[in-house]
Formats: sequence, C-alpha cells, structure tokens
Amino acid sequence: MEDKNYTEANRSAWNEAAPIRRRRNFNNLLQDFEKHSLSVLDETERNMLRQINVSNRVVAQLCCNNGRELLAIKNMGASHCVGFDISDQFIDQAKRLSQASGIECEFVRSDVYEISSKYYNMFDIVFISAGALRWLPNLEHFFGIVAHLLKLDGILFIHEIHPIVDLFVENDRRDPPPLQFSYFSDEPRVGNQGLDYYGKSTYISKPTYEFHHKLSEIINLCIKHQLVVQSFDEYPYDISSVYAEFETIKTKLPLSYTLLARKSS
Repeated sequence: MEDKNYTEANRSAWNEAAPIRRRRNFNNLLQDFEKHSLSVLDETERNMLRQINVSNRVVAQLCCNNGRELLAIKNMGASHCVGFDISDQFIDQAKRLSQASGIECEFVRSDVYEISSKYYNMFDIVFISAGALRWLPNLEHFFGIVAHLLKLDGILFIHEIHPIVDLFVENDRRDPPPLQFSYFSDEPRVGNQGLDYYGKSTYISKPTYEFHHKLSEIINLCIKHQLVVQSFDEYPYDISSVYAEFETIKTKLPLSYTLLARKSS
C-alpha cells in the first residue's frame, strides 16, 4: 500500500471514532474549558514547556486530535497556536472547544504529509504527544515536514508512548508480560478493535494501520534533518491509557519518553 492509502484509511477510522468519543467526554471537556479550569497537560509536559519557555512562542501540534492539549498550551502563554489533524470530525471538535472556551487557536484539517508550505519556518515549537507517531507510515518524510515547520533554533518537543510497549499484549497483568512482537518488525499492524481508548468501549471499526518505530529511527531522523537532540528521558508511567496495567508490575518497563531537539542551520 502507498503511504496515502494508509493515512486515508486511518482518517476514515478516526472520523468513525470521533462521535463515539464525543458522546463519552466532549460535554465535560466543553464545560471545563468554558470555565477555563482544565489543563489536560501532565506535570512532565508543563515542566518541559516552562523549560523551553512557551510564553509568547508560536506553537504547532501535529496530530492534535480534538485540540485539548493545544488549548492548554495556549493557556500557558503561547502567542499563537496551530493544530493539524487528519480527522475532519476531530478538527470540528477542536474548533468547538476553542470557540466555547474563548481560547483562540487555529485548527487545520490536513494529512501531516500535506501541510501547506505557508506554515514553513513559522513555529518556535512543534509538539507531538502520545500516540501520534504510530499512525505515520513514513517517519523520514514526517521529520522532514517538522524541520520545514520550525524556525531556525526552533524546538521539537515529543512526549510519546515508548516503542518498547509495542512488543507486548496491551494491559497484560502477567509479570513479566509475555513478548508478542519483534522490536525490529516494520510491518503495519492491521486492526479493527475500535479507537475509544479513553471510554474503553469496544466496537468493530473500519480497518486501522499502526506502525512500530524504533527509538534509533526517531533519533537518527532528528539528526538527519538537522534537529539536534538536547535531551532524551524515559519514564515508567503510561501516558496512553492503554498500557496502564504495566505500571503495577514489578518488572518495570519504560512506558513513555520525552525528546527535545533544536533545529540547527
């Protein structure tokens, strides 16, 4: 399959999932944002954003879903924020949250591989959060887009699910959990188990395609695209709501990581 076929199939599945998730949590999000009382960013993200000084910065979030994280970043003092997502339905939800909260952000429906060149060299910070990279069939192309979007000396901030968890059965309580997949597999994983990670509802979904990316691939692509790694840290806590059971086992696994990289000339 061509990359576009994968991303369009995932777009269809995410559009299918959007109204299911909306019924579960959208009204609560709406109410909290209307009261300006919600920050969906965790402590690690808030600390990192303070460290790189998000105040008065122009920020992009790629694969922003319903925009809740980007709205929270704008609330931290960013000057202008733009969220990109492939799902028409989730971008509509993001715009609704922005309007209801009075937190002004721009939301753009776009395949990340097709982001308009008018956004190139625009951003001080590009933010990528939990679960984004696994939906992308071509990381080399993606990191090229990231490099185009960043200004010189701009910062890439990734807070992602650790790729080692791709080896295991989700939320398996055994200690240690049994291996199911190879770390070096590059075949797409085809699923139809639904995408309601937060509500935990199950349904037979349209086909989805996920991709395992090694840490070495991620770091080497930063280097290739002149994104100089400033810091890399791993954590034993889950940020996906999919692998939470792994926090309780004695055989501790790295469940998430952060990476900061600066665009050089």
